[in-house]
Amino acid sequence: MLEQQCSLDLPLSDRFDWWCDLSAHEIVPTVVRSAHRPNFYASVKLLQFGSVNVTELEFDGMGARRTSQLIRHSDPERWILALLTRGSMWVEQEGSRAEPAPGELVLYDTSRPFQSQISDLGSPCRTILLQVQRKALPLPEQILRERVAQPVPSASGAAALLCRFLEGALEHGDTLEPEECTRLESVAIGLMATVFAVRAGAESLVPLRVRQDALLRQAKAFTLCHLHDPCLSPRMIAAANHISVRYLHRLFSQNGLSVGSFIRQHRLERCLADLVDPRLINRTVADVGRRWGFQDAAVFNRAFKATYGIPPGEHRRRRALPQSRP
Repeated sequence: MLEQQCSLDLPLSDRFDWWCDLSAHEIVPTVVRSAHRPNFYASVKLLQFGSVNVTELEFDGMGARRTSQLIRHSDPERWILALLTRGSMWVEQEGSRAEPAPGELVLYDTSRPFQSQISDLGSPCRTILLQVQRKALPLPEQILRERVAQPVPSASGAAALLCRFLEGALEHGDTLEPEECTRLESVAIGLMATVFAVRAGAESLVPLRVRQDALLRQAKAFTLCHLHDPCLSPRMIAAANHISVRYLHRLFSQNGLSVGSFIRQHRLERCLADLVDPRLINRTVADVGRRWGFQDAAVFNRAFKATYGIPPGEHRRRRALPQSRP
């Protein structure tokens, strides 16, 4: 379940102390400083997947320092992976310094001293944190330790998929059932492990099932982004994900799907919605089909009728009729 809190609900004099207490409890104890202390703004979203925490933080510029004394007093023994989405940031740990750009990831370790500074650039900073127990990641600790305080690009591959997963989880967090949250724990851990295994050239250290799940999600994400392309095919999807067509089919078959049926199902779902979208009322049925990759109007009509029981034009007419009143 998604929890939300905001400093605006508190008196001015309590806001900064509230933020320090919350960040110490939900993230890790640090020494916090900010030029905005007299009127500190912060908004927090908290989402838990079993032992994994996903936290969205929006706040005024601040600096944080985790000391050896604080570590001796309290250490949750976690890896924290931060996604910067707004503002500027630097992190120093283990002799390394990262200055990730918005959209990049950076890893740090709660069991080692670190310091960071996040600056607002005219509007509150925004970061998303993924917190994972050290023992939960199926990777040698040395692989991760060598990559703390180093920016991780997320424009493609498993890193891009992980970022979309985090954003999507927070967007739909209030609709997730408890059992769904429990299942998503392994997804978050698997994606994070895959990101760093790939960067270390050690993919074989990640369990096969974890790698397959991450690769399947990556292939599905690529497919959904290219539904409009009439050239979308298993060969195109496999090439984009650097695997063979045979292996792609094997990944999809583990979920009882074929690649073609996955493409067709999601194209038809997009068409189903577009046919009754008032903004697209001037587009013909054939135009709607072409918009989502159905170049042949007859093929589109047959596929739509086979799935929904009526032709697409009839679906549009029925939904356009005014609702009868009791």
